[in-house]
Amino acid sequence: MPLLKIDQNSTQTKYKQLVHGIERALSEKRLSLNDKLPSINKVALANGLSRDTVLQAYDELKKRGLIYSILGKGYFVKSLGFHHEQHLFLLFDELNSFKELIYNGFLEEIKEKAELDIYFHHFNSQVFQKLISESVGKYSKYIIMPSNLPNTYEAIAKLPKEDVYILDQTNENLRHFPSVHQDFAKDMKRGLTEVQSRLKYYRKLFLIYPGNKEPIGMVEGFQDFCSEIKFPSEVIHSVEENSIQKGAVFVIPNDDHLVEVIEITKSKNLEIGKHIGIISYNDIPLKKVIENGITTISTDFYQMGKTMGRMVLSGKKQRLENPSRIVLRQSL
Repeated sequence: MPLLKIDQNSTQTKYKQLVHGIERALSEKRLSLNDKLPSINKVALANGLSRDTVLQAYDELKKRGLIYSILGKGYFVKSLGFHHEQHLFLLFDELNSFKELIYNGFLEEIKEKAELDIYFHHFNSQVFQKLISESVGKYSKYIIMPSNLPNTYEAIAKLPKEDVYILDQTNENLRHFPSVHQDFAKDMKRGLTEVQSRLKYYRKLFLIYPGNKEPIGMVEGFQDFCSEIKFPSEVIHSVEENSIQKGAVFVIPNDDHLVEVIEITKSKNLEIGKHIGIISYNDIPLKKVIENGITTISTDFYQMGKTMGRMVLSGKKQRLENPSRIVLRQSL
């Protein structure tokens, strides 16, 4: 790999590309203490740049204490002990209480070590593609939450592969990118398996799955579990009042639907945990006290953010499954 190479199609300024090129070479240990850098003329000629552009980059590196110059001899590496200056692109689907926990965990790990810009695509494919296209070349790392949007790989492929990290949801097309993610199929099946002994008190298991935001893995894990133990089940797309009968258990990813199920259950004078079972997705403190406690399947969102922060800062390339657990309460 050339030490300093300019991407003419990048939207990042050419002098910044040179600065980041030296930073990358230092972090990857391709440069050592007191190594001589290519001369200003050599870099300018090799990349079709003006001497002023190269000089601007070298001056910035000098100001930051990374290189020094000797009159008549050139520029040399001065320091290896530095925090890599990073400008991070963080793309979320939306901001809710769970995503805020991810963000806070990420921020806690990053602290003052990088500059961070956060964006939201709101589950809109066009917004997703536009935000990524406009960010190409402007950031040192890209942390992306693709959610269940279709054709995300095509947009992400425009970015430098070595600088992309996937957060929360991933899929087969994105398997080559490092990630901190949930395995929704495995988590759903494992959670239901852990409470199988309690399900025997009910007649039918429902998954309320609108399919707009929720990952398809939830359906896969749900159906796999029910098929394996031959438990009567149904996937429905909204709250159906006629399904809220004695002996029904509801797995509810969406908190608006959780409220609906509770309201209809109470209007029918049915008791949650006895006549109707509820398993909610994603734990928040309020679910500890609602109706004497709502059983949840949930990952540790704060830890997910911290893990991603550490991975980005270290430059490691891993695919890590963020652990999930079921919290058993009175609703089941």
